[in-house]
Amino acid sequence: MTTATATRELTALHRCDRCGAQAYVRAVLSSSGGELLFCGHHARAVESTLRPQTSEWQDETGRLNEKAQATVEP
Repeated sequence: MTTATATRELTALHRCDRCGAQAYVRAVLSSSGGELLFCGHHARAVESTLRPQTSEWQDETGRLNEKAQATVEP
């Protein structure tokens, strides 16, 4: 867990705190201001429990579709 709270685009360097895959969701905790990073799979798994405890839920999972389309197009 890190403590930076400024909203910024997640990059390939940001890794899921659960499995180490590329992170596409940043959850900033209301109580401490700390942040958790999740891949799309783990974000969906914890969203209903964790989201009410956050001050910010930055979801960039839409970028997954952009990557998939880019690999299919000639």
